Amino acid sequence: MSSTKKLTTIAILSAMAMILNLLIQFPIVPAVSFLSYDPKDIIIVIAGFIYGPMTSFIMSLLCSFLEIVFRGGNLLDVLMNVISTCTFACVAACIYKYKHSKKGAIAGLVLGTVCCTLSMTLWNYIITPIYYQMPRSAVVGMLLPGIVPFNIIKCTLNAACAMLIYKPLVNALRNTQFVPQSNTNETLTKDVGIVSAFIIVSIVVLILVMKG
Repeated sequence: MSSTKKLTTIAILSAMAMILNLLIQFPIVPAVSFLSYDPKDIIIVIAGFIYGPMTSFIMSLLCSFLEIVFRGGNLLDVLMNVISTCTFACVAACIYKYKHSKKGAIAGLVLGTVCCTLSMTLWNYIITPIYYQMPRSAVVGMLLPGIVPFNIIKCTLNAACAMLIYKPLVNALRNTQFVPQSNTNETLTKDVGIVSAFIIVSIVVLILVMKG
């Protein structure tokens, strides 16, 4: 595959991630309403599955800087966005790179969810008091009722959506010859799609319940 075609594909996927970011953003856990969900990580982790973890890292940097251009913010926003996306998408893509199978994809997404939740718990403890000028004790009080469940829900939803749309998105890119045909069997099959859809519906119901 030519480097030009690869760069074009990454640019298309980055544009898709940014469009999702700009169109969809909302709080999901009332205890931490300043934390908003957006679905850009779905596309970023799929790009990592296609091209490797470095692609996810580059896209996370690009999207984070573009987000402050369009939405406003500062370098702390970039830092937190990059850490959040990379600990989820890069970890998942790294596992999938070395275990290129359905089990590898699932294991990568689960480990990415765990790593992102742990890292964002730590980094919110460090950065949030600086960013919002609040006492650190107030942030400690938000960890278990707010910050931890927010990241678990966000990453689980993104993981399920990635599993659900990976195959149709990659097939569309292959049909337009942006991505080469695979010589291996498809790793994300119908049973995974059914489970992913069930997880997505369950999380949506959970969010609606939390919002009353």
